[in-house]
Amino acid sequence: MRAGSLITHRFRPMCCLAAALFLAGCSGSSDSDGNVYTVKRGDTLSRISRLTGTSVKDLARMNNISPPYTIEVGQRLKVGGKSTAGKKSASGSGTKTASRPASLPPVSWPPVGDRCWRWPTSGKVILTYSTADGGNKGIDITAPRGQPIYAAGSGKVVYVGNQLRGYGNLIMIKHGENYITAYAHNEKLMVNNGQSVQIGQQIATMGSSDTDSVRLHFQIRYKATAIDPLRYLPSQGSKPKC
Repeated sequence: MRAGSLITHRFRPMCCLAAALFLAGCSGSSDSDGNVYTVKRGDTLSRISRLTGTSVKDLARMNNISPPYTIEVGQRLKVGGKSTAGKKSASGSGTKTASRPASLPPVSWPPVGDRCWRWPTSGKVILTYSTADGGNKGIDITAPRGQPIYAAGSGKVVYVGNQLRGYGNLIMIKHGENYITAYAHNEKLMVNNGQSVQIGQQIATMGSSDTDSVRLHFQIRYKATAIDPLRYLPSQGSKPKC
């Protein structure tokens, strides 16, 4: 039985939260036409809320979307528009909420050595991290199909499955309170939700799920923001010095 089918009721809320955090910083174009927004890859209701000035609650109500607020690429959503949000802010009506930046600038990233990381697999990096809007929010590593993929750090598995469009068979591991690592496009999944894993433990094998070539898309997220893995990983082929 594939690990993705072993999601239990106990870990569903955690999986949804992890998925939301993972997608919060993912890229996608932000054009909207009047009071209609077309969902792009990587969009979440939270991101669309920030782009259009329509609260998540209003987006869900206007489009009959129920928790866990699943949306599809190409779906057209009714939105209130930025002017509505501006009027609410100016009048002081409604509940005030602290708006969180969509991303942290590199100067606010954690220092190198804050945690111990190892390479999730060996191979050629064919796509590097980009801070550009719409850029790659991790690194893509190519290697032979079936090659082992390892946990980049010790932690707890918070997502195993293929429900997030564009990432194929995906594993996400939570490391303490601030970090999540993600491993996408796997072939075989070898861990379950809620499972504790150790750094260097095999969690999957290389595959091409939801992509056109065998590769691992790997991300490190700090406080939900994707940071450059190459800044924190040791030299490829060497062991972490921690």
